[in-house]
Amino acid sequence: MKILIMLFITLGASPLWAQTNQGLEIAKKADAADLGFESSQVKLKMILKNKHGQESTRLLETKTLEQVVDGDKSLIVFNSPRDVKGTATLTFTHKEGSDDQWLFLPAINRVKRISSDNKSGPFMGSEFAYEDLSSQEVEKYTYEFIKNEKYNGFNCALISQDPVDPKSGYTKRLVWYNLDQDYRLEKTEFFDRKNTLLKTLTYKDYEQYLDKHWRAGSFVMVNHQTGKETTLIFEDYTFKTGLAEEDFSQNSLKRAGS
Repeated sequence: MKILIMLFITLGASPLWAQTNQGLEIAKKADAADLGFESSQVKLKMILKNKHGQESTRLLETKTLEQVVDGDKSLIVFNSPRDVKGTATLTFTHKEGSDDQWLFLPAINRVKRISSDNKSGPFMGSEFAYEDLSSQEVEKYTYEFIKNEKYNGFNCALISQDPVDPKSGYTKRLVWYNLDQDYRLEKTEFFDRKNTLLKTLTYKDYEQYLDKHWRAGSFVMVNHQTGKETTLIFEDYTFKTGLAEEDFSQNSLKRAGS
């Protein structure tokens, strides 16, 4: 969940190579704006809503370890309800190549590796895919600056991002970067393999931590093709928590879910 930044050139006044480079520069500066959190922990409430408006709620927590040479590492553990309690997911994001992900299933006491072919599948029945769990590393996309525009009263840069990984479930993402408040993400649209709008993710209720790191208080992911929706509500963020590499291993994944 890395944040944002940029320079300004109007779409009509710049050639395509300049637009593309501008999008890349925005992504790089966005990434740099969030460096230095080291590690973080947060509690979450996941609210699943079907197309009829019926809701179910899950409680979970996630830990993140910042990496500089490669992508970040994260560990997600479900605490309730009973049918998913102890289920845990470990993600090693890579700047190049497919990410490594594992799922611990407490019912069979087993760690299962998630195939890169299945990364577009739904995460625990939600509207988030497994690939959405990865940190947003600059190298994972190619970029094109589209335009500057207002969104929710903020000046934003709209950037098209195309995944480098051919196994991604998306052909592109359209991302709105807030140019007024440290270039944080405001909205992302996801397009499926047919290049049709699949989902929209909006980021709400931002707070700033340690006078630098912006984090949204909630994510709302709407699936336009199924009518389903998943909301994540974040509580009790802590940073520089002293987490280390050994807290993000397959053994720690199994212990976290036990």
